[in-house]
Amino acid sequence: MYVTLVGIPPSVGDQLERGLQAQGLLEGCTRMYAGGLPEVPRHLPEGLVVLGDAGRPLADLEYLCGELHARRNISRTHLVVLTERPLEEHSALIQAGADECVAPPGGDWIARMKVLSRRLIALGLRGPPPTGEEPPSERLSLRDALQALLESTKSDLGYHFFSNLVEHLSRIYGASCVLVGELLPERDSIRTLAFWLNGSLQRGVVYSLRGTPCDEAIRTSVCHVRDGVAEQFPEDEMLAKLSMRGYLGAPLKDGNGNAIGILAVLHHQPLEAEGLEHSLLAAFAARAGTELERIRAHEEVERTRDFLRNTLNAVPDPLCVMDRAHRWVVVNRAFCDFMGRSETELLGCTARDFLPARVSESFFQEDERLFSTGESFESERVFDHTQDGQRRTMLTKKAVFHEPGGGAFLISVFRDNTDRRRLETQLRLADRLSSIGTLAAGVVHEINNPLAFVISNLSFLKKELAQPQILPEALPELREVLDETQEGINRVRTIVQDVKTFARSDETHSGPVDVHQAIEGALRLVRKELQYRAQVERSLETVPAVLGNQGRLGQVLVNLLVNALQAFPQNDPERNRVIVSTRSSSADTVIIEVGDNGPGMSPEVRQHLFDPFFTTKPAGEGSGLGLSICQSIVQSMGGKIEVESMQGQGSVFRVILPAAQARENTAANAQALPVDSKGLRRRLLLIDAEPAVGTSVRRLLQEAHEVHSVQDVRVALNLLSRGERYDAILCDVVLPGMSGVDLLRELEQREPGLARRTGFMTSGALSMPSRELISSYSGELLEKPFEPERLRRFVQRLFA
Repeated sequence: MYVTLVGIPPSVGDQLERGLQAQGLLEGCTRMYAGGLPEVPRHLPEGLVVLGDAGRPLADLEYLCGELHARRNISRTHLVVLTERPLEEHSALIQAGADECVAPPGGDWIARMKVLSRRLIALGLRGPPPTGEEPPSERLSLRDALQALLESTKSDLGYHFFSNLVEHLSRIYGASCVLVGELLPERDSIRTLAFWLNGSLQRGVVYSLRGTPCDEAIRTSVCHVRDGVAEQFPEDEMLAKLSMRGYLGAPLKDGNGNAIGILAVLHHQPLEAEGLEHSLLAAFAARAGTELERIRAHEEVERTRDFLRNTLNAVPDPLCVMDRAHRWVVVNRAFCDFMGRSETELLGCTARDFLPARVSESFFQEDERLFSTGESFESERVFDHTQDGQRRTMLTKKAVFHEPGGGAFLISVFRDNTDRRRLETQLRLADRLSSIGTLAAGVVHEINNPLAFVISNLSFLKKELAQPQILPEALPELREVLDETQEGINRVRTIVQDVKTFARSDETHSGPVDVHQAIEGALRLVRKELQYRAQVERSLETVPAVLGNQGRLGQVLVNLLVNALQAFPQNDPERNRVIVSTRSSSADTVIIEVGDNGPGMSPEVRQHLFDPFFTTKPAGEGSGLGLSICQSIVQSMGGKIEVESMQGQGSVFRVILPAAQARENTAANAQALPVDSKGLRRRLLLIDAEPAVGTSVRRLLQEAHEVHSVQDVRVALNLLSRGERYDAILCDVVLPGMSGVDLLRELEQREPGLARRTGFMTSGALSMPSRELISSYSGELLEKPFEPERLRRFVQRLFA
């Protein structure tokens, strides 16, 4: 009979053994100690099984009872739990599979064990006969052996396969020990994958090959020792320790025929084996070798997959891979964070499942084109639907690749350029303001000159109008004075408009830009500098508009003009020349050139010309950012900037830009509207913090329309609340208290129709969100200062 002790402390086991010994019940019994479930054989020996309760949770103890119950022969095995638990918990343990629960030392447990042992011995459950009387081991027939081989082949894959294999082999060969092991990298030892000994699985061991029959089997393909294996291989201590006499072993091999492990059958009796047994073991070894190679390949795939996953997760930029059906098959942690979703939620889905229809459709069309052409792609776009709710400028790079089977995949990497673009914008603005500071004296001179005669003319007009009567012969001179005054004011307005266009900060605003208008504006800004240093020669051919930002293009031109002027060693207008030219090299390309006949540049200077902070000027006179910023601006407009220069022959900077498609100009449409001064008289509500503006607008429009002027948005809203009706509203954007944008948002809620008939005036730059909101309703802005005719057309468009 077997007595199997599971989880029994050594002191308790000794006490039980002494109790059974005193009654003569240990004779012919085999004791098996197991620290836990992993050490218990899959088929428990028949006899007494005692499970110790170490105070673990009841659910864990129930689980152990259920496992032991599943591994025993119920009619010939008795399962006892040694426990101090209350009686109400005994029923749960018995329900799980225990036969009864007995109190540990301190109760009558020893007596109960004696009773159970006598009963089991009476059933004939005796242990093996004494040494010398052991009958020959039973072995399976060839048919049963082949059936066992088939069953092992169909069994579970993985390391559990080897456990089944050694158990089957112990039955086939009637052996007391079977092991299967894999060669360690040093190839001087094996680590057992499964080790069956005396009816149970043992823990894995590392087994040195030197001087062992396993080493012989690996070198000679099969090693069979019928008897005396321990004497034939005296260096193998395990053989003598386990009293093994017979041995049969065969190597495990990989697909290339290289040994990767060993399968060995050992017995404490002579082991008979003929050619058929050798072939059968070789077949088992081949199957085991195939499974071990499969496990290693699978583990290598898992390691590679983990390595790839960890590598991708270490990439700080969002990254994803999609298949031909546009489904995400790989995403990294940064992409999950960007989308605000887990990896499980994203895999197998498409952008249409998470993004707005307009955005996802744009991505789908773009990705479909890349799948079809196989091209790589790079673009920068603004994302509004980010996890943190902020607008993000993302640089996107995409490329298609194919797996060996031919399937196409698209990898996309997104880099957050928001902070970089913000810094570039600040640098460009700082460069513009620096340029304005450099040109400030010239700009002031251009303003003060016309202001001087405007003020004088106005004083003269005031004096003449103070006379009781104006003589007819004085009228021509008065008209001349008025014309001069109007011209002076227009000059001031033009220079102010040029400065405002140059310095405005609406960096993201883009549209068709008149190249000649941008050139003339830049020339006016540097007019004072040019006047005393060089002569300007123009060669301006008719060219189409380019797509970009007029202020940023003006910044490029001002920088190039100032650089050309600063290249001259001395002020010599008779000799120094600055040549500005435009031309089209094709229907879709515009070329702007700014050249000079200065000293030119050396090859070393040209090589670093566009590097940030590179300058040839003395310390304190230049930041070295001007040309670098120019290059960045031109590239953002889809163009490039080139330079040609030779020492002693001057320099030419060439800006090459793509032409914009012709677009409908809303201002031109507005000008096409007829000014109906004799039609239906309309009511206009004017909102401007400057009362004089309201007075002047009323004077200009009073013949055709009724103008009601207020200085505060809240007053205007109060008028509308009291029932005052207006056909249109003209409002300044910047006002104390509530702004023009606040007014528009209020009108959206109160009177959407009137919101669409609200126009705005501005005398400065606007933020991009404000400009987009206003443009979505009224289109263009009325820039101050404005001419009377332009005001009339603007108002007429509102009424229309």
